[in-house]
Amino acid sequence: MRIVAVSLSDIAERAGVSVKTVSGALHGGSARMSDDTRQKVKAIAEELGYVTNLAARGVRQGWLPLVGVVSDGLITSPFATEIVRGLDGAARSAGMAVFAVNHRSGQSIGSVLDEVQQFRPRAVAYAAMYHKDVALPDRLAGAVGVMINCREATGRVTALVPDEEGGAREIVRYLLVAGRRRIAFINLPGILAGTLREMGFRAALGEAGIDHVGVFPAVRRSVYSDRAPSLVASHVEALLKSGQRPDAILCGNDRVAMEVYAALARAGLRIPDDIAVASFDNQVEIASRLDPPLTTMALPHRAMGRLAMEILLAEQPEPPHLHKLPFHLVERASV
Repeated sequence: MRIVAVSLSDIAERAGVSVKTVSGALHGGSARMSDDTRQKVKAIAEELGYVTNLAARGVRQGWLPLVGVVSDGLITSPFATEIVRGLDGAARSAGMAVFAVNHRSGQSIGSVLDEVQQFRPRAVAYAAMYHKDVALPDRLAGAVGVMINCREATGRVTALVPDEEGGAREIVRYLLVAGRRRIAFINLPGILAGTLREMGFRAALGEAGIDHVGVFPAVRRSVYSDRAPSLVASHVEALLKSGQRPDAILCGNDRVAMEVYAALARAGLRIPDDIAVASFDNQVEIASRLDPPLTTMALPHRAMGRLAMEILLAEQPEPPHLHKLPFHLVERASV
């Protein structure tokens, strides 16, 4: 393709929008722009032969066309691909590439950021496996452009997180509409996601004037881990022997739901005829293969990745703020 010397002003005049809008559409900024406007600007830019040469621009300004990601356990997460896909898709559209450096156990955040910055990226994101608070040292808060699936403890960095409480309210209301009234919750102890989901669970039932059957920790340890000794089977057994057997069990994630399925099968109970089961996360390789397939709340990981890239590449960064993204209910056959 022949590269034509077309300016942002040329595109703005043709599209009937401001130069700032054109810059946002082509360089990843202006999150408030409508999709129609963004696509119109991109189509005109392509028609006129405009090419965004971020590499040359970056060399002049002292950075390379890269976005670095500090990965706090993300690489080992089943959701890593969704966040990375969101980041990568938006980066490619802007002529950028994404790379990640893993935050190893015992390693300081500062040393990881130093590793990332050796590559002279245009921007840096911090992404975590579980929604949590992260305390960035004072000298480093300005080096991170956005937090993904986590929050900077003092609010100095824009953070994109799932709306855990809102997601819990939605799935509880879904269970109530399905006629379930005796709902137990086997939750993830010691992590922020679990705490917020429990708040939403209790609030939704409270608004409906219904008492929960109980809230139980999924593991024996104070902080949830997939490798911690499980308490799920013993909780299910105790619930089935109680005087108020649940008609629905909400699970902290799809791995917990998988254990609930096994415990109910051992007891000779059918899902959802005897007891409904619902969950959070939508780990597709688990949720879609359970029998019956699991109804669950899908985390907005890909959307977080896309929005993070828009924020990182924006020409005029917005003040730090917390942005909660909604879950998506995936209805299958377990309710």
